[in-house]
Amino acid sequence: MAELEFRDPLFLLAGLAAPAVWWLASRLPSSVTYSSLSLLDAAPASLRARLARLPALLLALATLALAVALAGPRTADATSRVRREGIAIAMIVDHSGSMRARDFVSGDTSIDRLEVVKRVFRDFVAGGGGSHGHDSDLIGLVAFARYADGLCPLTLDHGNLVQILDDLQIVEDEREDGTAIGEGLALAVERLRGIEAASKVAILLTDGVNNEGDIEPSQAAELAAQHGIKVYAIGAGSTGYAPVPFRAANGRIVLRRARVEIDEATLEAIAERTGGRYFHASDAEGLEAVVAEIDRLERSELVEERYLEYEEHYAPLVTSALGLMGLAALLGGSLLRRLP
Repeated sequence: MAELEFRDPLFLLAGLAAPAVWWLASRLPSSVTYSSLSLLDAAPASLRARLARLPALLLALATLALAVALAGPRTADATSRVRREGIAIAMIVDHSGSMRARDFVSGDTSIDRLEVVKRVFRDFVAGGGGSHGHDSDLIGLVAFARYADGLCPLTLDHGNLVQILDDLQIVEDEREDGTAIGEGLALAVERLRGIEAASKVAILLTDGVNNEGDIEPSQAAELAAQHGIKVYAIGAGSTGYAPVPFRAANGRIVLRRARVEIDEATLEAIAERTGGRYFHASDAEGLEAVVAEIDRLERSELVEERYLEYEEHYAPLVTSALGLMGLAALLGGSLLRRLP
């Protein structure tokens, strides 16, 4: 059963006014002049006389009810923390212009690299495509091109995470295009380093060569190693030439062979420095291999803070207080009316 608590407990002190309300309401001036009181000594008190102070008592109870209502009684609908056995994973996804290359094939249709990465990542998080899913793992998302963006913090809310991933698009503005591997990895390390977990993993997916950013990949790898973060680096796509969509003079989109390159030496160095592994993923098998490796990592208890949702209980108290005051006024003006 949820524990009752008060949002503003200091308002309970207002309940101390209840005795004063009762005393003031009980001593309303009233008097009747008699020539002699000797005849009243033996007369028993009537029911109305015994209940004469009932309106005052009702007003005192109404004061107590309002004081409790102002204090904000409530019970929590959710626990403040969620504890599960899992690992902390930061996915780092390249969404630069080179991810448009259509050297991945789904059925009879070629699709760009980012769509494949998104599909495999979705299966990795939620389960499917040979993956059992990672319901108990904290997973976050960092995307990078010329700049790195933390799109989703480390969370167990994988439904929102997958939705954010689905909305990720290849950059269109040339001023935002580029490949800042070091920036993306450094941002992921910043997200992971404050998490209490025995296993911290960064999965870096890129298809190019670092050519932007103020942080070199080697510097980011050193930072990851210092915080015990393993980096699984994945070079996505082929090397050499790949079909890339271009807009022709007539406005149509056509595929042309373009030079593509993956800096495998840098990715291998990042993985080696952090105790991870490098995979060249020309198809989904590279990511599946990463999943198999991560599944063998040590499990650790993670704690995720969540915002509490409260059920408020002040409304019945306010209604009761109003009812008591109304009943006190009704009785005081009718059955228990006191003569002036």
